[in-house]
Amino acid sequence: MDTDQVVREHLRNLLLGGNAHMTFDDAVADFPAEHFNTRPPQVTYTPWHILEHLRITQWDILEFIRNPHYVSPQWPEGYWPAPDARTDRYGWEQTLASFRADLQTLIQMVDDPETNLYQTIPHGEGQTILREILLVADHNAYHIGEFAILRQVMGTWPPGHE
Repeated sequence: MDTDQVVREHLRNLLLGGNAHMTFDDAVADFPAEHFNTRPPQVTYTPWHILEHLRITQWDILEFIRNPHYVSPQWPEGYWPAPDARTDRYGWEQTLASFRADLQTLIQMVDDPETNLYQTIPHGEGQTILREILLVADHNAYHIGEFAILRQVMGTWPPGHE
């Protein structure tokens, strides 16, 4: 296996999680619907808010990579749902499905040998696709861990969860 293939495999694994951090699917598994909109103690957002923040941020980075005309949302408010925004089962599932679809697109980009991971993104300010993929993986790992801790604090893990 050549160096490029090794780097791509490591990036794929980093995006999917499961090595040094919990996977997205493990973190959200069996989350109780009655707590989608619950604010944990001392926290200004809900479990759905944090997942929607993950989705928006990942989508933003994906769009920046592939669309030279893309304009990012205003920071920070454009990266979070409104503080009073709520969701239902349909909205929750849409957030999860969109996050997974965009993650899959990023993985396909990484897997494509035609994607030059090291070339500067022409419409950026020195960023490379490699840097943006690492940014997504880092951001996702951070907030997936945060989501898991919120579940612990809220007591929303299913019985027997370790």
